[in-house]
Amino acid sequence: MVEATTSTDPLRSLTSTQLEGLGQILERLNAQPAWSWSLPVLLHERCWLRLSHVPLRNLNQVLPPDVNEDAPELASFRALVADGLDPLSAQQHCWQDFGMEDCCRALRQYWLSREQPGHDWTFQHYLELVSTYRTKVENGQPAIPMVVLPRRNQGEFHRLHWIADISPTMRHTCA
Repeated sequence: MVEATTSTDPLRSLTSTQLEGLGQILERLNAQPAWSWSLPVLLHERCWLRLSHVPLRNLNQVLPPDVNEDAPELASFRALVADGLDPLSAQQHCWQDFGMEDCCRALRQYWLSREQPGHDWTFQHYLELVSTYRTKVENGQPAIPMVVLPRRNQGEFHRLHWIADISPTMRHTCA
């Protein structure tokens, strides 16, 4: 997933009705004084011009993170290599701990998931979104996360934008 840092306006592709609804959601967010798992997360499907919102508590069900990278077999292998064990010995150690079949299955699932759209939306990205959201709300700078979903077969990644207001951005006005 890419945290959007470009100057591309994420609101540019929204309809006036969607912007109006987003404005209402922002008003409710600013009126809510405390962090809550019921805070909204926006999901933007550009292909269908659809903007929806889900409570943060349901995000992992609506947009399940790819956890194949976090399989215990792969995590153990990475930890052993990081501790200085050579990859072949680390693989043999994992085979002893988890079984050769389970290690191969975890590795196969990992590589298959890399070929699927959405593989970049990982559990780590989900946790970072939750942590950042909480920090923003608790620091009195609420902003709604908007996850822009990738288009199928386009090689795109999820993009994350933080929306704090919907006022039009300043455009170049010099002639």
